[in-house]
Amino acid sequence: MSTEQHIKRIAVFGSTGSIGCQALDVIAANPDKFSADVLTAQNNEDLLIQQALKFSPNIVVIGDNKKYPKVKEALNETPIKIFSGEESLEEVAAMDVYDLMLAAIVGFAGLKPTLKAVSSGKPVALANKETLVVAGDIVMRKAVEKRIPIIPVDSEHSAIFQCLIGEARNPIDKVVLTASGGPFIGRKTNFLVNVKREHALQHPNWNMGAKITIDSSTLMNKGLEMIEAKWLFNLKPEQIQVLIHPQSIVHSMVQFEDGSIKAQLGLPDMRLPIQYALAFPRRIKNDFPRMDFRKYSSLTFEEPDIRTFRNLALAMEALQKGGNLPCIMNAANEIAVYAFLKNRIGFLEMTDLIEKTMQKTPYISRPTLEEYIESDGYARTFAADIIHL
Repeated sequence: MSTEQHIKRIAVFGSTGSIGCQALDVIAANPDKFSADVLTAQNNEDLLIQQALKFSPNIVVIGDNKKYPKVKEALNETPIKIFSGEESLEEVAAMDVYDLMLAAIVGFAGLKPTLKAVSSGKPVALANKETLVVAGDIVMRKAVEKRIPIIPVDSEHSAIFQCLIGEARNPIDKVVLTASGGPFIGRKTNFLVNVKREHALQHPNWNMGAKITIDSSTLMNKGLEMIEAKWLFNLKPEQIQVLIHPQSIVHSMVQFEDGSIKAQLGLPDMRLPIQYALAFPRRIKNDFPRMDFRKYSSLTFEEPDIRTFRNLALAMEALQKGGNLPCIMNAANEIAVYAFLKNRIGFLEMTDLIEKTMQKTPYISRPTLEEYIESDGYARTFAADIIHL
């Protein structure tokens, strides 16, 4: 019997972002196991061209149509097929030219290509939490219907996923999502009012893109993860707990109905959950730095301060109420983070903007996909108008 392994063809949607680049590092380190057959980017055409020349994918998509001529010219001497525009992302997601999609497009923009991949029966390694925050019911229902796995890439959800292997028949009591607390752990409102973008972008433990780093500093990231966990693991809101864990060693925990707790631990390195998702169900060897308990005399856990970091409280409200409220909250947050990164609003003003948008956008208890998309558009316009974007 042949021992030759099938090389898994990976479609990296969002290849120029932080997760996409680290995924390509994993693929490059394991050429006998993976190939990068589809690469997509929205704006960063220069890095996309570099990646395409290195990995020789079958297909490249540049989201911004204006960047197409430059990409086309740079790759003219190669057999690579080049497409552009939002519709092309969806069309390529539906093509039978890859075995696994790594969904790493940031924000709401990742929803349609991911849903198209799932609808086409393609397994998805999900690094885009907003896809499930916005329309988790629709995406997970389709995944069940198509009998395809959605393997989480977020370190917290990857941890829970790993803890649940072999536990299919054992009911979950609760999951505990850990949070580093970001750069402002322990700070109060009088400090946060003066925070600038360069302070918020200095995460103590993780190397991430700008959007997720700001979300981490406001604890919105943990709120989005609570909503994502609900859909990924079929949980009730009261089964999802958040604890601040500044060392970022315990990535998350699962408590079962007998009281036993399983945790997944490791150094904060996104390559590990990325590699796990790409190689699942196998674990593959790597040379990443190893966790050494002798260097960590204590691991600490505490309740999050949701009176100061009100984004987490707003996310908990959206989780409880459901419907299109998480979608509205996510849209307002994307506008708020964009405005903060452009120095248009202050750190605490992001929360005020999200709260006002959640209050003023019409609520729908059981939205269709079209209503999710409409709610997203309405919330974005409302939030942008408030701050004159």
